[in-house]
Amino acid sequence: MSATNLILVRHGQSQWNLENRFTGWWDVDLTEKGEAEAKAAGELLAAKGMLPDVAFTSFQTRAIRTLHFALHAANRLWIPETKDWRLNERHYGGLTGLDKQETRDKHGDEQVHIWRRSFDTPPPAMEKGSTFDLSADPRYAGIDVPMAESLKDTIIRVLPYYEAEIEPVLASGKTVIVSAHGNSLRALVKHLSGISDDDITGLEIPTGQPIVYPFEGGKPSGERYYLSDA
Repeated sequence: MSATNLILVRHGQSQWNLENRFTGWWDVDLTEKGEAEAKAAGELLAAKGMLPDVAFTSFQTRAIRTLHFALHAANRLWIPETKDWRLNERHYGGLTGLDKQETRDKHGDEQVHIWRRSFDTPPPAMEKGSTFDLSADPRYAGIDVPMAESLKDTIIRVLPYYEAEIEPVLASGKTVIVSAHGNSLRALVKHLSGISDDDITGLEIPTGQPIVYPFEGGKPSGERYYLSDA
């Protein structure tokens, strides 16, 4: 079986990244800088000859548009593409939309750090019917939209999807690109690199920087690198 690659890309800068607000499942678009980051990721894919055959992304505009900018820049916009909510960002519950610094001022640095960086402690649940409740959003019809998620909760939905839908494509010898989010990608990196529960919470995944996992015989080789370093 031929060697292939899994390419992970966190979406480019979003408007709420710029405004330092908790975003989660709320659908926020890219900034001009985010668009440029996504385009640069695609140009890098082309320059390094790291060309994907199949694409996966979330239901969220910032990840979808990052994928499209990158694929357009790499002249691969035509490849098959699957969108799935299970690749969405972690749901930040009642913190959604709040300014991160104001939240620290109100609840204290330690509490906000626990909500953001603990493995299995979710933030406060979102109230049903509140401004950022997506239960009635048509893209989530028939889906039990969470009201808050820890990183552990995010892994519980991301990993089975990866194993059922993405792994078989890699095993068939195709190179796959996944355009997703900081925490849904943390879930994949934790699994593929065997990172502990404690250590994964401190792993930063930069926006618009392709991460490559080489696969041999349908299995990850154990290596992980930034394409910009190749």
